[in-house]
Amino acid sequence: MANNTVNAKEFAYEEIKAEILRLKLIPGTKISEKTISDRLNVSRTPIREAFLKLAQEELLTIIPQSGTFVSLINLELAEEARFVREVIETNIVGLCCEHVSEESAFNLEVNLKMQEHLVSNHIEKQQIEKFTNLDENFHKELFIACGKERTWRMIQNMAGHLNRFRMLRIIDTKNLDWDLLLSHHKEIYQAISEKNKEKAEALMKEHLRLMLSEKDILLQAFPEYFYTQE
Repeated sequence: MANNTVNAKEFAYEEIKAEILRLKLIPGTKISEKTISDRLNVSRTPIREAFLKLAQEELLTIIPQSGTFVSLINLELAEEARFVREVIETNIVGLCCEHVSEESAFNLEVNLKMQEHLVSNHIEKQQIEKFTNLDENFHKELFIACGKERTWRMIQNMAGHLNRFRMLRIIDTKNLDWDLLLSHHKEIYQAISEKNKEKAEALMKEHLRLMLSEKDILLQAFPEYFYTQE
């Protein structure tokens, strides 16, 4: 029975978090334990525990006597997570230049081919999630390649607001330069293949700073999704 309770809690947490990060639960939306419980076919206790955990990660906002809301995207938190990724991931690609296993090299090449296929066929809205997963897995594989998968998981625990910002950027297909994203990924992999540490680190830094140049576009297009201080 204990295992079932733990599994239900983890299931509820993962499902709700995925819906928040993929913007299937829109920032600012009010949600209830009952509605989520009925939809996921899970009792309300695991849902309540999942809500509390997601509130600790600042993805939900629980207001007494008012209810539970999907947190608005906080750009300060998103930028802090981006900063952490820049500091760590530039070092990650440097480590990759020293050694990448054949398996990781193969996984990265396959990933890039799949990205290339999507981009060449003009990404439509239904393919956005596929590209997002490929993008995420490309970066995750770099951490795996140098034995730092736990570091990747640590970053993800604080990257909820950044990941939603990135998803919004990808959803806003009319403004996103898909070829640029793909080009960055390919150039980073090429620099790693050439064991050019300085170039790989510079490319990764440039890639992870794309957010800074696109912030105003998204604020103008989706103002209701963002937290702003009065």
